[in-house]
Amino acid sequence: MAGAEHHDIAVVGGGMVGSAIAYGLARRGARVVVLDQGDGALRSARVNFGLVWVQSKGDGMPAYARWTRRSADLWGAFAAELAEATGISPEHERRGGLAYCLGEEGFEARRTTILRLHNQAGPEVYGLELLERAALERLMPGVRFGPEVTGAAFCPHDGCANPLRLLRALHAALRRHGAAYRPDAPARAVRPDGEGFTADTPAGPIRAAKLVLAAGHGTPALAGALGLRAPLRAERGQVMVTERVQPCIPLPANGIRQTADGTILLGTTHEDAGMDTGTTLAGEAAIAANAVRVMPGLARARVVRAWAGLRVLSPDGFPVYHRSARFPGAYAAICHSGVTLAAVHANDLAEAILAERLPDTLRPFAPERFDVPQAA
Repeated sequence: MAGAEHHDIAVVGGGMVGSAIAYGLARRGARVVVLDQGDGALRSARVNFGLVWVQSKGDGMPAYARWTRRSADLWGAFAAELAEATGISPEHERRGGLAYCLGEEGFEARRTTILRLHNQAGPEVYGLELLERAALERLMPGVRFGPEVTGAAFCPHDGCANPLRLLRALHAALRRHGAAYRPDAPARAVRPDGEGFTADTPAGPIRAAKLVLAAGHGTPALAGALGLRAPLRAERGQVMVTERVQPCIPLPANGIRQTADGTILLGTTHEDAGMDTGTTLAGEAAIAANAVRVMPGLARARVVRAWAGLRVLSPDGFPVYHRSARFPGAYAAICHSGVTLAAVHANDLAEAILAERLPDTLRPFAPERFDVPQAA
């Protein structure tokens, strides 16, 4: 096609998922172009809590627990590699993470959850330990917990990172490995063209031998033309951040995390709000109330910003990885754990795309699972 750019692989979507896959492809020698909407995109990185999390993943799908643990194990080398290549550290830490229990009922519910997760995937995947309050206080010296806190689940494989620095590092690493990043050039349409695929963008047509759809909420509109399935739904999450304070919360939790610069992230909500990214007073109040129940001292911290974003979720909440049967060079990747899975996307998934075969370990994530009738 005259006038069209030619690449080995076009990745549609320059957010966390698309950038990690593209980076993994480019560092293995593929000529990659990333087609992105730019700063106006609905970036999950902006609403992401930055957790590299294992302990709550995979309930009902053990393959997801193992996939998550695989990524968490790869994250240390992945972060070091990005920092060395770009000078931008994703601020990755892996010292374990907590899920707080409120009341005896919450403690027993967490015990039941841990037993169920261990029965499904095996205790070696999670390594979860249920801590009573006294043990929690020894683990978190100096933190004053509220009277309702009865303990916490602790997972040694959990950690955290800075999602915005991660995305910045991925974009810088893409350029370092020769990839073309095209902001403000979203794919308006994609189609097979006999020898590969063409993406129509505001900057003109772009051709590639293979094409990966990782455009979040923009993926379903493009998938059908490539024989791909991309079932997803939006879920709004609200997050608040406080002013900078002295280091006081040594371990992250799903709902309370102190960042490397001293701010404290508080969150998050799970709302069916369509494509609305607005914040609500009710959502912010619920986040604040829960945080103060866990750590009453947080009531003195001044909130400086609140915002919301949209998670990319499949119908069952687990990732979808799909290789087109009609057009085998076309792939789709959908997930909401873009930070946690960044390392395995840049490693295992990128290798699978280059090998033109999704391995058996990814078979549980195929969209055909939604065709199986669910028990009443």
